Amino acid sequence: MKLQSAAAATLLILFAVILPCHCQTSKTKPSPSAKGEAPAAAISIISLMSAHGCKNFADTLSASPAEKTFEDNVEGGVTIFCPTDDAMKSFSPKFKNLTADGKQSVLEYHGVPVYQSMSSLRTSNGLMNTLATDGANNYDFVVQNDGQDVTLKTKVVTAKITGTVFEKEPVAIFSIDEVLEPTELFKLAPTPAPAPAPTPEADAESPKPAGKKHKSPPAPASPADSPVSSRKGKVAASTADKNGGFRFNGGAMVAPVFFIWLAHLLL
Repeated sequence: MKLQSAAAATLLILFAVILPCHCQTSKTKPSPSAKGEAPAAAISIISLMSAHGCKNFADTLSASPAEKTFEDNVEGGVTIFCPTDDAMKSFSPKFKNLTADGKQSVLEYHGVPVYQSMSSLRTSNGLMNTLATDGANNYDFVVQNDGQDVTLKTKVVTAKITGTVFEKEPVAIFSIDEVLEPTELFKLAPTPAPAPAPTPEADAESPKPAGKKHKSPPAPASPADSPVSSRKGKVAASTADKNGGFRFNGGAMVAPVFFIWLAHLLL
């Protein structure tokens, strides 16, 4: 009886020790992911951008307080437009001239606080808020698609999406060929002025095209020089001469008759 009692006591002790440990182990064992994907917190946006042609932007972001703004939005959904290394290199002089707050705003301007796949970007147009949007500071840009091409337009620059870096909900990262410049920090692109209209003075002084010079036709002959007038003049002169000759010849004929008659009277 004593042995049975001792055995029973031993079993009770074993159950009291082993059972709680087994239950605790079951509760702390992590459950596998339904899709076999890493949790959003494990996604390193800096590493992804660095490995896909956006290292300059990634390094700049990791050295700025803006990185925390991106990381805080990863779990809720974020879309990042990272400029390529060439784009960041060209933009570097402008970026250096900004204040610390301005630099942070430019970096946050490249993030959207919602997950947007490439297919959704290709079917949507319009204004889109960014991580830099804050009250009176709009910090927005326009998404515009043309077939398979998607562009992001500010009033200063236009950037085109050139590739997909990462696209798994809740994070999407796309590379772009220009750094997005918000109007809150940069001047608007100048509008080309229309060409001035030519003035009358300019038209008068403008050289005339070279060409053959044509002589102006001679002025019409005066009535006295016209062939008809000449003929009429000659006829009139001829008639006058004939009439005068006739009168002269008439006088010559009268003189002899007069002398003959006078002589007759005297006789």
